[in-house]
Amino acid sequence: MDLDAFKATLADENPPEGVGRPLQALWWDAQGDWEGAHRLAQAEPNRDGAWVHAYLHRKEGDLGNAQYWYSRAARTMSSESLDREWEEIAAALLSGRG
Repeated sequence: MDLDAFKATLADENPPEGVGRPLQALWWDAQGDWEGAHRLAQAEPNRDGAWVHAYLHRKEGDLGNAQYWYSRAARTMSSESLDREWEEIAAALLSGRG
């Protein structure tokens, strides 16, 4: 699945089957369910989960917490728009480059 196909699933009632928790978290975030997205990201104990977790705290405005999670993901805090960062993360995860 590529980014365009993933974004097309945002019209569905549930995230696409077969994607991991970090992508499910991004899907729920795009649906406006920050809490559900946060629970999924927090449950993923790897760098992909930490990256999504960081993005979610940046979106929330908790930049100190976001910085902690970017560090856990071995990434620097994005200076892109939130929409652009969402797309970057989703594309990387979908391609296995997370």
